[in-house]
Amino acid sequence: MTTLNTTPRRGRPPKLAAQQRDIRAELIRSGLEHLTEIGFTASGLDKILKNVGVPKGSFYFYFNSKEAFGHAVLESYANYFANKLDICLLDNRFSPLTRIRNFVDDAKQGIARHQFKRGCLVGNLGQEVDVLPESFRPVLIAIFQSWQQRIAACLREAQLAGELAPAADCDALAEYFWIGWEGAVSRSRLEQSTKPLEHYLALFIQGFGK
Repeated sequence: MTTLNTTPRRGRPPKLAAQQRDIRAELIRSGLEHLTEIGFTASGLDKILKNVGVPKGSFYFYFNSKEAFGHAVLESYANYFANKLDICLLDNRFSPLTRIRNFVDDAKQGIARHQFKRGCLVGNLGQEVDVLPESFRPVLIAIFQSWQQRIAACLREAQLAGELAPAADCDALAEYFWIGWEGAVSRSRLEQSTKPLEHYLALFIQGFGK
């Protein structure tokens, strides 16, 4: 995935005590929490830095800009989410469609655990893309495509297992899945309920036919 160069070029170096911590990783984690709740454009650095205990001047020791920081957070989230997908969708102990259900169940637990405050970072940034630096657009598209490829591969296995009609267009279904999924996540946060995720999956699978 293409991201901006985040090699630090300016800012005060950390003190010795800070050097014993992975401050960059802590900043990314803090950014993940913040950006998944309120998005990129509404996020200031002050709260993110305060959570980690880093002065603003030292921020630029780790990242060249807020844009570079946003790319680092996005890359971390994309890697985390891709791993979560792989854990569910490549688990051969279950049938292909059950693996998709397992992913949805895991997502339901996650959004409820965070009290419906955190959404999908990629979906959030996709909604903001017109006011984001243009460098985010191709990265977001590439992430969605990688997720679609994973769902499409699982659906092809479902065809081989007789769970999905042989003539079904798995690539188109995978694209449809993610377009609808982002809306279902948004509705879940609005209603503070996992029911929209449950309803979406049921209708998605119901529409297969064989």
